[in-house]
Amino acid sequence: MVAIPVTRSIAIDSDELIETATRAGGPGGQHVNTTDSAVILRFDVANSPSLPEAVKLRLATLAGTRMTREGVLVLRSEGSRSQLLNRQEVRERLVALIQQATIVPKKRRPTKPTKASQTRRVEAKAKRGTIKANRRRPID
Repeated sequence: MVAIPVTRSIAIDSDELIETATRAGGPGGQHVNTTDSAVILRFDVANSPSLPEAVKLRLATLAGTRMTREGVLVLRSEGSRSQLLNRQEVRERLVALIQQATIVPKKRRPTKPTKASQTRRVEAKAKRGTIKANRRRPID
């Protein structure tokens, strides 16, 4: 039961993670069909006591198709030939994703365009209109 630190206030218990090793895809060679070097990490976000509800919601949005309907985040790593390196890499990606979900986005404050910007816009439209009008055939 080792805690994986994410932020100062959030740490995930390693018991919440389910890691399985599978055979990596891609072109073969000697030894490739016998080693389970790819790592699949499953993290039940919906039932995790480590994460606040707001972070869970943002994490579901960030995860996209990597999140199942049941709220389980599935990450896969097969970049290295070493299972240990793939395990470290997939855990780092999980931590980075959760850290990104902890950032609260700033609320957009709607602003009105200034009078000068409205005038510039209308003048630019009129100028563009005259350029296009000058391309037409002259009226006899």
